[in-house]
Amino acid sequence: MRVSVHPSPARDAALVLLRGALVALLAASLGLAVTLRNADAQTLGYGYDPDAEVDVELVLAVDISQSMDTEEQEIQRAGYVAALTSREVLDAIRYGPTGRIAVSYMEWGGAGEQFIVADWSVISDAATAAAFAAKVAEAPLNQRRRTSIASALEHAVAMVEGNRFQGLRKVIDISGDGPNNQGGAVTLYRDRAVAAGITINGLPLMLKSNETAWQAMLNIDRYYEDCVIGGPGHFFVPVHSKAQFADAIRMKLVLEIAGLVPEKPLVMQASARKPVNCGLYD
Repeated sequence: MRVSVHPSPARDAALVLLRGALVALLAASLGLAVTLRNADAQTLGYGYDPDAEVDVELVLAVDISQSMDTEEQEIQRAGYVAALTSREVLDAIRYGPTGRIAVSYMEWGGAGEQFIVADWSVISDAATAAAFAAKVAEAPLNQRRRTSIASALEHAVAMVEGNRFQGLRKVIDISGDGPNNQGGAVTLYRDRAVAAGITINGLPLMLKSNETAWQAMLNIDRYYEDCVIGGPGHFFVPVHSKAQFADAIRMKLVLEIAGLVPEKPLVMQASARKPVNCGLYD
């Protein structure tokens, strides 16, 4: 897959070749964002905190519902740890306007079951990435019975709106292997997040190899496309095997941090098939 963005005269063009994800980053494309950020800084006046500036505020919202067995949870955790400390992700951060991102890692299950594993931290280099990843890796595994994507989105929005950072972009990266079955209409909370200027990207997990498994029958990838993700440049990356997990997370994080979207859709567009009934499982 190849991703491209348009160069800007505000910065010298810089091409970063990212292994595995096959993503081309043009640092020059972020020059306009730098200009706008500096203009905003001048209007803020007294009380402006340059240390709060980041390229993106990113919530990693990770499913720990009962359908995720222990092995899958371990693979999921390891995938995020490996991605956060990878050269590709660190390069994407380094070539941003500020060279910094703010990230948090939250696990979720049913309504009211959200657990902040690693609270908001700034990642700007290998050391800060390793420190954040260590918090994720060392936390005990947890598991909950229900699946409330709606509550997860509500909590993630509150995390974004309540932090001290000022990001050029705000993103919720949500993973899961089942539809919303508790906590209200998922589309309502998706739309609230989008109205607040937050992009929701998805990582639908389809790890059961049996084609008759409930995940396959429910078309979780299509459910995420129609019912969960939204906002400027939103996309999702379906994961079909445990071996694919780490690469999928790394590619997804690179795209989110760089603010890029695939030139070609990764999945069938909703217009080419029957839309999913988003309220069926609420």
